[in-house]
Amino acid sequence: MTPFLLHLLRHGAPERVGLMLGRTDCPPIVGGIRACVERAGSLAVEAVVGSDLSRAARAAEAVGDALGLTATTDPRWREIDFGDWDGLAPHAIDTAALSLFWQDPDANPPPGGERWSALVARIAGAIADLPARDTLVVTHGGAMRAALAHLCGLDHRAAWAFDLPYAALLTLRVWPGDPLSAQIAGLRT
Repeated sequence: MTPFLLHLLRHGAPERVGLMLGRTDCPPIVGGIRACVERAGSLAVEAVVGSDLSRAARAAEAVGDALGLTATTDPRWREIDFGDWDGLAPHAIDTAALSLFWQDPDANPPPGGERWSALVARIAGAIADLPARDTLVVTHGGAMRAALAHLCGLDHRAAWAFDLPYAALLTLRVWPGDPLSAQIAGLRT
């Protein structure tokens, strides 16, 4: 099968930083959108997709406009759902519970939140439904790490070792039909 490039771009800075922002729809700052447009400006892509949360969707729309493409949204590209912790600062969460989550997010999900394996499965479905053409997805740090886990066979510790600041761009070469068939083609932070 013919491989395609999957560019994963983390949304720019939101209005409220330093919080556990999963399903919380915190809008991006103008500079965050601008950073995404600048980062993606030289990409040759045929499609732009964004998470439906405004911090990613607005950046995807702006990037699509700059590239002459119409961006679409797909809610499967959302961040992990932090449940009862969503929107909280890490220091406001029980330290022991948060530590257990970081050690094993599948065995210790946030109360009312999403397991790591559920996020990986959600992202795997979104990737499987992409057409085999060079695509940019504007998404979230957790979703990008889930894509790495799915496509490269990384466990949660290896996937979370990637530093993905706002507007980080990760490029993977994907061979359709094989879940462990990607190679990392580039990372720009």
